[in-house]
Amino acid sequence: MEDTVTAARARGRARTTTAVLRVALATVIVLATVPTPARAQDPTPGLGQSIAADQPLATGRAELVTGHIDIGPRYVDDRWTLLVHDGTQARPVWRKPDEALLRVSDAALQTVPDDPAYAFLGVEAGKRVYVVPQVQNADVVWLGWNTQDPRVMQTIDRGVTLTLLGVRGPGNLTTYLQSGNFAPPQPLWRSTETKAQPFWAEVNTHTHANWVFTEPGVYLVAVRASADLVSGETVSATATLRFAVGDAASADEAFTATADIPAPAGEASGGGDRAVGTEPADMSGAGLLMALTGAAVLLAVGLVLLLLRGRRAKRRAEQERAGSLTEAQR
Repeated sequence: MEDTVTAARARGRARTTTAVLRVALATVIVLATVPTPARAQDPTPGLGQSIAADQPLATGRAELVTGHIDIGPRYVDDRWTLLVHDGTQARPVWRKPDEALLRVSDAALQTVPDDPAYAFLGVEAGKRVYVVPQVQNADVVWLGWNTQDPRVMQTIDRGVTLTLLGVRGPGNLTTYLQSGNFAPPQPLWRSTETKAQPFWAEVNTHTHANWVFTEPGVYLVAVRASADLVSGETVSATATLRFAVGDAASADEAFTATADIPAPAGEASGGGDRAVGTEPADMSGAGLLMALTGAAVLLAVGLVLLLLRGRRAKRRAEQERAGSLTEAQR
């Protein structure tokens, strides 16, 4: 009878251990699939700049063909927004993305190198593609991002997450960084990916990257900028960047084009602007990752304790069985 009870207990412990292991494995899988923002470093020298708080918000359509342009968050009427910072003029201004057309002219054409390091572009070596370069070419628009609006720097906690939500166009878009000629490229955004593609930009940073378009034509690129504030709240804004790639691409078509770009896999739909201080903060990707990590740690600790209890129970049962045998022999 005693052996039967001990065996039943052992089977129960085995089932419990198996269940805990399954939950722990599921948690590990979730942790592995949660999109973690890459860190976009600033590998290009000579990018020092400061942005004045009183730089105006320009109105009206503008086609930007050459010169310095950034995308970045800014507060407009106490609202977190994602805008285009136009530095092509003597006095920089901010523009709404719907009113700013980025022209990538034929001067941007480059040949894809015969190098396995660039296989991530998904383009055959020797093909001509349009490249907005990381290092400025005076004949091509120069596009980067910044987190340097004065109020943004005062209110955000550490940095901003920039996420590619989707691309509509005749070809593919890839954005990548490369620190020098001998460093491997660091892909940030690829339009061929269906999952969320966030990267992290520290506060008060200014970075430029390589933007590669595989075909001429009109492209719409949906981007989100989100951040945790020092107040504990979270803000988020989305915008659609407009590109006319190639000299023959129509500016009128680019300005009037629309695209219903769905949220990438693993992302909630919707997500427009959020007014500061009007809604509770949602759990960010980093917060979710921390929560899941904590759950995995607790599960691991619980599993260890369960195994230790099982071993102690096994030893106790063996000792009791040995005692019973001794008593029987007497």
